[in-house]
Amino acid sequence: MKECIKVSEKYFEKVDGTTLIWASREMLEPLMRSEECREENWLKEGLPKLVEKIIENYEEYGGVNQVGKKELPSKQAVIEILKDLLSIIFPGYFGETKIDESNIKHFVSSVLSSVYHRLVKEVEKGLKYLSRNFDVGSDENCRKRARVIVKEVLEKLPEIRAMLIGDVQAAYYGDPAAKSTDEVILSYPCVLAIATYRIAHELWIRGVPIIPRIMTEYAHSITGIDIHPGANIGRNFFIDHGTGVVIGETTEIGDNVKVYQGVTLGALSFPKDEGGKVIKGLKRHPTVGDNVVIYSGATILGGETLIGSNAVIGGNAWITSSIPPGTKVIVVPPKLYYKNNIKNESLDSNQQ
Repeated sequence: MKECIKVSEKYFEKVDGTTLIWASREMLEPLMRSEECREENWLKEGLPKLVEKIIENYEEYGGVNQVGKKELPSKQAVIEILKDLLSIIFPGYFGETKIDESNIKHFVSSVLSSVYHRLVKEVEKGLKYLSRNFDVGSDENCRKRARVIVKEVLEKLPEIRAMLIGDVQAAYYGDPAAKSTDEVILSYPCVLAIATYRIAHELWIRGVPIIPRIMTEYAHSITGIDIHPGANIGRNFFIDHGTGVVIGETTEIGDNVKVYQGVTLGALSFPKDEGGKVIKGLKRHPTVGDNVVIYSGATILGGETLIGSNAVIGGNAWITSSIPPGTKVIVVPPKLYYKNNIKNESLDSNQQ
């Protein structure tokens, strides 16, 4: 049974079995008119004009990659390199190649060789970007420096992997719902986010632009966990649930720290120079000591803010000054009111 209900002169609703659909008059009127196409030959006449306008826009505003000498690192290439590095760190967990004792040595060798050549190429692009914008160095220096950086980062993989095993174990022991470390590696978003951060951080501290941010923002887009590659994070780090966590560039985090969803370790303010521009490179984000637990929704701001070791920060706390070691910060529960719909009476939480 089809039924069209006119809700008003502006709105219409149609009921057709289990299908419900709503539309406004403004949506329907163009469909009721027989409009002539003003540009019947748009592909032949209009499209070339649009192309010219877009080219002019490129010239006026820039923002064009891989044209002439302005080539920048490839986002897709960097993400594929990251995936290969993750498959080396957690073989058999990340990636699609089946790994066993008979092929693992060949697998590691071939992947590392491929990653080396591809990552050198992308790092070289990033260094040339710095070179041409600040008029320092040469293309040859960029090529040599790229090879050195990539060699150093790849040689750090055993150390990175040891750190990540600690992070996985921290998740297993820190979450009663975790049934195995296999489950943690395969399913917990914090593993991808922290692993990506630890790789990107090694590139960041060696002065590589753009690429570390591509990596961590890729993980951010998948996990909802935003860790800047410039942050310094200690051992056995666990982010429970993870969604909405933000860790700023100059954040420092000690060992054995546990963070819940929705936590922000951010900047309190942004100092500006005489011209009104934000001054970059300052310590803007907090320092968190060892063995700290920060519960969901807590916000900790400021470069001078220090959370002492063994402190516990309660959920939804707003902190802009330092907390002594061993302190528990608890937000006073709000007063709740309950409305009884039958008696139409309001009762506060103390009466329940």
